[in-house]
This record gives sequence, C-alpha cells and structure tokens, in this order.
Amino acid sequence: MAKKQTVDARHYDVVLAPHITEKATLASEHNAVVFKVANDATKPQIKEAIEAIFEVSVTGVNTINVKGKTKRWKGKPYKRNDLKKAVVSLKDGDSIDVTSGI
Repeated sequence: MAKKQTVDARHYDVVLAPHITEKATLASEHNAVVFKVANDATKPQIKEAIEAIFEVSVTGVNTINVKGKTKRWKGKPYKRNDLKKAVVSLKDGDSIDVTSGI
C-alpha cells in the first residue's frame, strides 16, 4: 500500500487536468487513467503527484509527447501548443473518478 503523502502545491503543477476522450474512457475499463501533465514532468514526479492527490497506488506511468499542429486562421498560420499526456495504471481495486473536481 502506498504511504500517505501530503499534497503540496507542486503536485498540482505537475498534473494539470484529466484528458477525457473515447480512447481514455476505454482505457479506464483496464484500470488506467489519462491526464494532461506539465511538459517538463518526469514519470516519478507524475507517480508521486497522482498518489498524493487521489490517494491511490500507481503501478505504472507511460508518457506521450504530442507536438502542436500547424493550423491556419484567416489565411495566417499559427501553431498549437505542445502537450504531454500521462497514462497512469492503477493497482487492482483502486479507481479515480475524473468527473469530480480535484
């Protein structure tokens, strides 16, 4: 069992928001939750933040760097921001309800 950690402000700087899509919803059936995280966050930092905020045991963290797309608006090009996502696997029996606020 994960030891009880205090929630620091830095944990909220690491985990930004849940990433709710069809694919993320399907992953939740397999005890995985997807979060948007800070671009400079490391896997140990993400694990520590999730365990502290939600009081669950994390078994694994996979990260994905999504490069921002180049789009056009009124003929002028611009670039969307880069994004980092974390797929967090939880211990059996643990769950996170992403529909409720943090």
